[in-house]
Amino acid sequence: MALAADIMKGGTSAGQAQAINGQVSPTVTAAGTVIGDAFDLIASINVITTAGASSGVQLPSAMIGDQVEILNLGANTVTVYPDSTSNRINQLTAGTGFALGINTAVKLRKFSSTRWMAWLSA
Repeated sequence: MALAADIMKGGTSAGQAQAINGQVSPTVTAAGTVIGDAFDLIASINVITTAGASSGVQLPSAMIGDQVEILNLGANTVTVYPDSTSNRINQLTAGTGFALGINTAVKLRKFSSTRWMAWLSA
């Protein structure tokens, strides 16, 4: 993705350029222990700053092709759940989340109406 400043060089306003690059949620608090009570993400770029033991986040409702990025800066591993119980992330069973370790990031893209793919950082 291009920097907002690069997009603005083409005549796009600053606000539009930032919207193209996605909304940032800089202070997410993970919550819950299952998909039904995990914290619902709303931004495309999310920074988890508070993570209790066994807490989680749920991906936002998204369109095919949408991307979501998550960085876990909390004190505990966080479970990342798909946007619904009928959707999957990578090879996981529908509705199942995966563990996102401390100081680890993940980029996810929705490839079909029921399938997300995730790429983890080191």
